[in-house]
Order: sequence, then C-alpha cells, then structure tokens
Amino acid sequence: MQVLYEDNHIIIVSKTVNEIVQADKTGDKTLIDSVKTYIKEKYCKPGEVFIGLPHRLDRPTSGIVVFARTSKALTRLNAMFRDGNIHKTYWAITANKPPQEEGTLENFIQKNEKLNKSFIAKQESKEAKKAILNYKILSASDRYYLWEIELLTGRHHQIRCQLANIGCPVKGDLKYGYPRSNPDGGLSLHARRVQFIHPVSKEEIDITAPVPDDKLWKIFEESAS
Repeated sequence: MQVLYEDNHIIIVSKTVNEIVQADKTGDKTLIDSVKTYIKEKYCKPGEVFIGLPHRLDRPTSGIVVFARTSKALTRLNAMFRDGNIHKTYWAITANKPPQEEGTLENFIQKNEKLNKSFIAKQESKEAKKAILNYKILSASDRYYLWEIELLTGRHHQIRCQLANIGCPVKGDLKYGYPRSNPDGGLSLHARRVQFIHPVSKEEIDITAPVPDDKLWKIFEESAS
C-alpha cells in the first residue's frame, strides 16, 4: 500500500496486484485493515478507526483506491461515484490491437453471480446494464499495446469484459480469454488516475498512481510520458 493523498476527510492509496480491498471468504488481510492501521499509528488514534469504502477495485487489479475518513465524506463520495462525478482513468495492456486506435465501446453487460463473471447481453433487460468507456492506444511495443481507458460507467468487470468482446483481453486475464497468466497472478490493468472535487473542501483533486514495479509497465510508462 502506498499513500498518494490524505487529509482529515479522505485518504487515497495505490494498491498492489492481489491486495484485497475488503474482506472475502479467503480471510486474507484487507486494504481497509492496512489503512486503519496506518491512520491509527500515524495519528495515535485510540479505539476503532473509521474508514469508509465508496467504491471497489478487483483483487488482481492495481492502482488507486479512494477511502473516506469521515461519515460525511463517505455519504458524499457514495453519491459522487453513483452520479458519475468522479473521473477515473485506467491503463491496460493487451497483446491484440483494436480495430481503431481510439473510440468508444458501448454494450449491455450482465453479471453472472455464480461464475463471478460478466457477459455482453444483446439488449437491455432487468439484469443487464449499459456499460460505456472511451479508449485510445497510448503506446505499443513489438508484442503489446498500452490502452488509456476513461470509464463512464462502473459495471462489474466492465473493462475486462468489453475489451475481451472486441478480441483484446487484458494481459493475464484467463477468465476473459487471455491464454497465459501473468507471473504474479494478476492482471495488466491499473487504476491510473482519479479526478474529482473534494466532497468537503471543494478543492480539485487530481491523483496519479505509479505503475506496478514491472519491466513492461515501466517501459510503457516512460514511452507514454
């Protein structure tokens, strides 16, 4: 865990691949636990530390996670995420090139709870929800492509599902059709940047997370800068 920003109301951290944000059946230590420990020790807080989670990031994905330190901030951040007032940018690496170097993907996505996987639906239904993202190719190597993705809706596995649907599964994503896993078992999908107006101070927040400590990511970060 790397702290990227903190004040009295929010704390923004960058999580590594395979860090789990909140408790699940594995019983592994969570990112929420780590943030609580950090706050408790840094500020010598007695008793229980309040940390609220207004959004999620999949375990195999790296990058930015925003937490609330107060109930006021949590209520407002929940509304901001719900209403699309938080701008999120992701980076992804694929082995395949899309038909166009930039564009918009718009689909209806349906989540299968049993499989913990999302599928493209033919039309909107009670279970299927509209999913929209903008993308552009930022850089390319001899084998891979670096995507910048602006997420306009926040659906389950949205980026993974929509990229796989056009024949470009995220590197390492076995669940959505990539042929090989990454050495660390994670995905080459990174929550790169978050931009929003602070829910309490009303200041402009613009945070970028460094890429994972990986040779390919570092090469792409340098070529895209």
